[in-house]
Amino acid sequence: MEKAEQKEWNLWEIYDDTQLQELEKLNEAYKAFLDAGKTERECVTEIVRQAEAAGYRDLYSMDAVKAGDKVYATWMEKSIALFHVGSEPLEQGMNILGAHIDSPRLDLKQNPLYEESGFAYFDTHYYGGIKKYQWVTIPLGIHGVIVRKDGTKEVVSIGEKEEDPVFAVTDLLVHLSSKQMEKKASAVVEGENLDILIGSRPLAGEEKEAVAAQIMKLLADTYHIEREDLMSAELEVVPAGKARDCGLDRSMVMAYGQDDRICAYTSLAAMLDVETVSRTSCCILVDKEEIGSGGATGMHSRFFENAVADLYEKLGGFSELKLRRTLARSTMISSDVSAAYDPMYTEVYDKKSTSFFGKGPVFCKHTGSRGKSGSNDANAEYIAKLRNVFDAHEVHFQMAELGKVDAGGGGTIAYILAQYGMEVIDGGVAVLCMHAPWEISSKADVYEAYRGYCAFLKDMK
Repeated sequence: MEKAEQKEWNLWEIYDDTQLQELEKLNEAYKAFLDAGKTERECVTEIVRQAEAAGYRDLYSMDAVKAGDKVYATWMEKSIALFHVGSEPLEQGMNILGAHIDSPRLDLKQNPLYEESGFAYFDTHYYGGIKKYQWVTIPLGIHGVIVRKDGTKEVVSIGEKEEDPVFAVTDLLVHLSSKQMEKKASAVVEGENLDILIGSRPLAGEEKEAVAAQIMKLLADTYHIEREDLMSAELEVVPAGKARDCGLDRSMVMAYGQDDRICAYTSLAAMLDVETVSRTSCCILVDKEEIGSGGATGMHSRFFENAVADLYEKLGGFSELKLRRTLARSTMISSDVSAAYDPMYTEVYDKKSTSFFGKGPVFCKHTGSRGKSGSNDANAEYIAKLRNVFDAHEVHFQMAELGKVDAGGGGTIAYILAQYGMEVIDGGVAVLCMHAPWEISSKADVYEAYRGYCAFLKDMK
């Protein structure tokens, strides 16, 4: 099929029975991954589990590495890099798949517990770009860690089991909301009103803040912590519930955190499934993209560079020049979600240059905002190479932009890796309802993205 004709096709019409079976199997595994990893820490734990089952070993525990070895490196339990060492010298560069594993959410503040008028609340601060009004009156769970002064740690996950309680942000009843309904959408719910309701039962015998005291007793009995331990906690508030099939035809996935765990999972699956590589393959899955990729676990940190340096040392000898050459000669797909065309909101899309469900992974030559501000802007020569690889493996893809030029924009971690001089392009999977508590993707696009990433790792030069 000629690529010029691709818009007239849908992947569901192209796949044979074997591919449709593979598609369903992959998407069941994808949904399980989403359920297991609702935070960046949980994602890293699950990725390590799958990697070790596939023969990967901890790079930092090894004395030496050779061609054919599969290794991983984690940092602060929030970011991970996997390497499959190829037969070609590392200095010739790597084929890199990159994505982020953090998602928009609510975070508990460091002194979160308080009581007001017989209700106990946790005070929150939203993380990343959200429509605040979408987070009210839906079941919420709490995930994360609490670390005591002695360094011991308690892992928290409340709201995912059938028998677990859930939490909620309350909203004003419609009967009394005439003034609220006149506000702009950005102000209908204020950030300081996104506190989650966690209790209403007072502790017997307590006269002051008895409901908050009851909450602390429950936390102490369950997790053996004191109130002050909440100061050294990372607790995230996320939608409670499992990833589900969407649509009567079960053609879609509806789940929290698909931005950008849809790209993280398909990249990981390709990394684990490609058995033999000549050019070293790499998968980087990082934290903090939704807030600018800063901090020790974001892409702006030296974590990835340091991991490659460590890999070089264990391959037989590190040098700064070899490291720089490796990074400069590498090729990368920086994967993040794109905005799928939504016929309910046609006014913000340029239909000629947007992504659609059922058309395969999306490539964006340039991202950024309005006048390409913040764009990586991939080279035409590199795009031509990618086209050649994808066509050779009969992988269908689409080229798109996020929306109309003046409507807004966005980007990925591509521009950060591009600073090393490597060839990088923004790619990913189209989703509906991006950054909402529940996002929607096409099962066909999940499968085709996986096929494309496999092709990239095998044959990109």
